Amino acid sequence: MLGSKRSGRRKWTWFWFVLPSLLGVAWFVLLPFTDVVRRSFSQTMNGVFVGLQNYDTVLHNGAFLQAGGNTVRFVLICIPALIVLSLLVALALYGHPQQAGVFKTTFLIPMAIPVASVVLLWKVLFHQNGLLSAFLDGLGLQGMDWMKTGFSFWVLVVSYIWKNLGYDMILWLAGLSGISPSLYEAAAVDGAGKLKCFTAITLPNLLPTLYTITVLSFLNSFKVFREAYLVAGDYPHSSMYLLQHLFNNWFADLDMDKLCAAAVLVGLIIFGLILLLRRAWEGEGEL
Repeated sequence: MLGSKRSGRRKWTWFWFVLPSLLGVAWFVLLPFTDVVRRSFSQTMNGVFVGLQNYDTVLHNGAFLQAGGNTVRFVLICIPALIVLSLLVALALYGHPQQAGVFKTTFLIPMAIPVASVVLLWKVLFHQNGLLSAFLDGLGLQGMDWMKTGFSFWVLVVSYIWKNLGYDMILWLAGLSGISPSLYEAAAVDGAGKLKCFTAITLPNLLPTLYTITVLSFLNSFKVFREAYLVAGDYPHSSMYLLQHLFNNWFADLDMDKLCAAAVLVGLIIFGLILLLRRAWEGEGEL
């Protein structure tokens, strides 16, 4: 009896370690989001239930459609580029372990640079009196404020990739180190080349890492707002006007009806995409 009681307590030991985190998430995330869902079906001022009216207003709002389109475009460009580039860098470093330490530090430096320093770099390079405009003036070309043109979107893309490349590279290297060298030795004995080893051994074994990197890259793509906001303000060029700008402006205007409805829509879309990614990876694992 005493042994069974001890084993029962051990089974629940994990719960007491997880409980503080669960309480924090419930209090600071789940409860506020539940209130947001409630508010999305009512008017903010008087609390009158309006059904799906707020959602209809948001889906027909031009600013929401523009910000949503820019955000989708940003994600579709940045995430594949980041995944491929970080994998190529990881493969190059994995083949040269002696030099890997220095390059790891180099690629991780952008994560340690404060946002204010990144914003200062943007201003020095791309604003009307920046280095790029001065360089063009020296060539006899008219300089411009690049952050007020469509070029600003690509500055945002490059900044995101530059800042997250090192982190994803470390994750790829962790996945590569988990692949047994005996698999490559057996494949070499069978006459498999490097390309065949990569497609038949490396990629299948990196699928769990690919899932993790894809989800983290997707979530991190919503964190570029700070740089864009500090360098271009509330209303940047239309090409880099993202959902985060829209939410910030609606919050400043206390337009809670549309803000709550849009937050629920975006939350459902993000949650659905993550579930689809997980199901896709689980299907690959079964195959």
